[in-house]
Order: sequence, then C-alpha cells, then structure tokens
Amino acid sequence: MPAEPTARAQLAALAQANHSSSRAHDAGESRPAAVLILFGVLDGLPSEHEAQAAAVPRDLDVLLLERASTLRSHPGQVAFPGGRLDPRDDGPVAAALREAHEETGVDPAGVEVLGTLENIPLEYSQHLVTPVLAWWRHPSPVRVVDERESADVFRAPVADLLDPANRGVTVIRRDGQEWRGPGFLVRAENGDHLVWGFTGLVLDGLFNRLGWTEPWDDTRELPLELPDIEPEV
Repeated sequence: MPAEPTARAQLAALAQANHSSSRAHDAGESRPAAVLILFGVLDGLPSEHEAQAAAVPRDLDVLLLERASTLRSHPGQVAFPGGRLDPRDDGPVAAALREAHEETGVDPAGVEVLGTLENIPLEYSQHLVTPVLAWWRHPSPVRVVDERESADVFRAPVADLLDPANRGVTVIRRDGQEWRGPGFLVRAENGDHLVWGFTGLVLDGLFNRLGWTEPWDDTRELPLELPDIEPEV
C-alpha cells in the first residue's frame, strides 16, 4: 500500500483540525522556536514490521537527526530539525524550513507544509516550540551539514517506531524525583539511536492522535547512557 495518499491525508486532516480549533498561547518570557516534523516515502529499505494502522505502510518515514555529543544543550539526543526563530524568519514555518535546510540540507522547495500543531512550552529551557507538520513531496538528499551541530541525519521508518519491540520508557531519577517518558529504539545506517525526551513525547502524542499506536509495554525501561542531563519537560 503506498504511503500517499492515506498517511498524508491523515496528517493533513490533523493539521487542519488543529488550525480550526487552536488558541493563541501567551509566549510571556518564552523564546519562540520551531521544529519540522517531515514525513515522506522512504527511498531505502522499508521497515520489516507490518504496522496495524492501514495508513502506515512499510515505506513511510520521518526525518530525524542526532545532535552532536559536544553540544552543551542535550548532547547526543535525537531531535527533529529545528531551532529558535531568527529575526529574519517570517514565523515558525519559515524558521522550521530554514533550520531543516541548515541542519540536514533538505530542499524546502520539495516540502509541502500541512500546518502547525499546538505550541509546546518547555519550562526548563524557556522555549515555546511550534511543531510544523509537513509532507516530503519531492525528497532531496540529506546529510550532516555541520559536524559541530549534528552527528547523524537519518530517515526513520514509522513502522519501526510503532513496533512494540522498539518501544519503552526512559526514566531519570535525581534528588528523589523521577521523570518518565516514552522512548523509541531506531536502527539507522550509522548505528542505533534512542529517541526520547521532547522528540519522543511529540512522536508518541502524534501517533496516539492519528490512531497509529500499537499496544506496547510501558513498564519496559530503556537505559539512558548520557552525561549529566536535565529533563526537557
């Protein structure tokens, strides 16, 4: 079953529904930022997992990157392309496309923006993040553009992310407190990745809203082998 039009239609409907019911969020002292959630049709080997959702064929994927391990903020974590709004950006959509081009080399001309999702406030970093939902109409080659910023850029099969065998929770325990969040194990050309934190939460929420989530074990803990870190949310 081709990824288009079923997956794209569901993503577009979600973006439209959000646009129709969205409310303005008071940014306050938050710093505006945007991320690009870019879905497309995988040009390499498809997932071996047969997803339960009819709209998720084996060749549907999403663009992700691994942050450089030398960064001060969230080193080594998997993320969507994105960053803070620049004064030259005409809103969060422009910022997400610009950042995606600067970080992965993706050609914005081949990206069809479907809409934006609800702004997500990040208390720790004082950012207000706008997720920009998009469809990769004409995929372009992607790569690590700046090794000081990224360690890997890869297209993750959505069926792999939905596979219960690749799902679990990450747990941070510190000073008598505990933070738990959804995690996804992903195999990429340059190695395995753990998707967690903000990116894991966004993907988990998005899959739930689309009706794509498959039953998975939310008691399974995925190990975090990271330097001194703070939770994103």
